[in-house]
Amino acid sequence: MKRAAVILALSLTILSGCSGSIIPNGGVSPPTAPERPINEKPAKPVPSTAEATLPAAAVAGDGTTAATLGVVRGPEIGALTVDRRKAKLAMDSFRTSCPGLVRRNDTSGLSQSEDWVAACDAAKTWTGDAISFFAAYMDAVQVGDGKAFATGYYEPEIQGCRIRQAGCEVPIYKRPTDLIDVDLGAFSDELKGKNIRGKVSGTKFVQYDDRATIEGGSLAGRGLEIAYARDVVDFFFLQIQGSGRLKLPDGSVMRIGYETQNGRSYTGIGRLMKDRGLITDGSMQGIVAYLRANPDAGRKIMQENKSFIFFRELTGAGPLGAMGYPVVGEASVAVDIKFIPLGAPIWLSMDRAEPNGIWIAQDTGGAIKGANRIDTFWGAGDRAKAIAGGMAARGAALVFLPKSAVARLGL
Repeated sequence: MKRAAVILALSLTILSGCSGSIIPNGGVSPPTAPERPINEKPAKPVPSTAEATLPAAAVAGDGTTAATLGVVRGPEIGALTVDRRKAKLAMDSFRTSCPGLVRRNDTSGLSQSEDWVAACDAAKTWTGDAISFFAAYMDAVQVGDGKAFATGYYEPEIQGCRIRQAGCEVPIYKRPTDLIDVDLGAFSDELKGKNIRGKVSGTKFVQYDDRATIEGGSLAGRGLEIAYARDVVDFFFLQIQGSGRLKLPDGSVMRIGYETQNGRSYTGIGRLMKDRGLITDGSMQGIVAYLRANPDAGRKIMQENKSFIFFRELTGAGPLGAMGYPVVGEASVAVDIKFIPLGAPIWLSMDRAEPNGIWIAQDTGGAIKGANRIDTFWGAGDRAKAIAGGMAARGAALVFLPKSAVARLGL
């Protein structure tokens, strides 16, 4: 969903920076464990049934994609422990993803678009249970050592308004017309897969305005405002998630989603604050408390994250993931597409109960990098916020691939 936060969403996101390609995409969920929200009771840890039964680690190549890192055959899908309700949600999301899945280029090297045609055709009319469907058309594979780390994200809701008014004056911008994407691969084979964003200034291509410049009014008066937020701190964290809901004065809701980003690197302010002794435990509560108690200093700290997200109004189903389809709570996950094909099913067995089961890879995130790095989507509302905010689970992951793809891999 490129992505969607409000005050308790993922302190881990704030504590670490995005990694990855030249253009950060506003993703969330870095690799350090978050603090659990104050009122959330920890879920009872559950043994990872997968870790004890995973095959030996695949022989690693250069490790830049799943195919070069190495894959091995996993257990039979029908033998895996799977919650039937969640499997049904996953199958529905798989079916939704199929039009994109059968035409996408799989950068992981694990499959080809035509491999998915048989499963997607069958999904249209399948009336049996979801687990039997996945077992009939796919086999499980393990990428690398299969050891997984999962975090969570959700769709936040903050106070806002469509028209600027007293107390509701933080502008939410759509994409500026002078923001330009450049595919560097068009200029050099060595730069394939690398992109930058910026703008033209005279005869030069320069970086686009950073957060401080934009908040200082560089885009004002250009008709780019699609709405306004009441609180600058709430909006800052919503930008980290990349989409969310605005609760309007009349009680209605306006949904906004990621359109693009200014091309500047993401900086996690929590790490900066902790290093400077401004906070002690690095929790989201501590971060927010400082920002609210010190509005001027807090504004300057937030501006050290130069990344700025531009939005569009969502009027259909959503929020939308990186495939352009709606992500679904408890069914959709964000992944690194170099290791997991977008649209592919994933099975998790973790040391927390909530993320266990089958999910569909429908999204990406700037901090979601590496093999078996998963960001689970939990929907909207207080329950979603509590689970996502405290999610830092470790265990095992398997990827489900069409049988033809597994045969081509020689597994």
